[in-house]
Amino acid sequence: MPYTGNVEVGGPPDTRDLSGLALTKIAVGPYDNNAYVLRCTATGDQLLIDAANEPSRLLEVLGDRPLGRVVTTHRHQDHWQALQDVVQATGAPVSAHPFDAEPLPVPVAEPVENGDTLRVGEATLEVIHLRGHTPGSIALLYTAPDRPHLFTGDSLFPGGIGGTWGDPGKFKQLITDVTERIFDRLPDETWVYPGHGKDTTLGKERPSIPAWWERGW
Repeated sequence: MPYTGNVEVGGPPDTRDLSGLALTKIAVGPYDNNAYVLRCTATGDQLLIDAANEPSRLLEVLGDRPLGRVVTTHRHQDHWQALQDVVQATGAPVSAHPFDAEPLPVPVAEPVENGDTLRVGEATLEVIHLRGHTPGSIALLYTAPDRPHLFTGDSLFPGGIGGTWGDPGKFKQLITDVTERIFDRLPDETWVYPGHGKDTTLGKERPSIPAWWERGW
């Protein structure tokens, strides 16, 4: 069946070919978190984005292929409930931004900053630092031949940016970063994989940016 990205907790994962990477999206835990497994189709090396919950299900998706890294998009606890178990089972190092590293239950062996790159076998992901939802929130960008693919954590969703809890400074910082580092740079066909819920594209969201600024969240 074609990929939709519409996954539910307790339901099957959804998979797609990203031209060099195989993507598996799975929903886990009481907060309906999305976790993403990226596997290099040439080498079999894997990367996990957000070991959010249900470690046994995540390990099942990983199978017996090597896990080269776990990336945590930000410090909020619902995105790392399974992190310690996955790391213990696989020995994979953890990457996160230094500003969000301290709350995590395992050491961040490979800290990343804006503009850094991460390898998944023969594929490369770019780190984009998006300040506001948390100080160290990051997105990961994979540029495939068909289109860019962007994993945004809780910084960008269908319908708006991530929560900033009524703080005008944090809101301005996040929407500025999302506008300048994502929308001003990437094309409409960019596929967006958020930390919760359904996927979207930048083209679907771009017309709403003025309304986001006006409503302040």
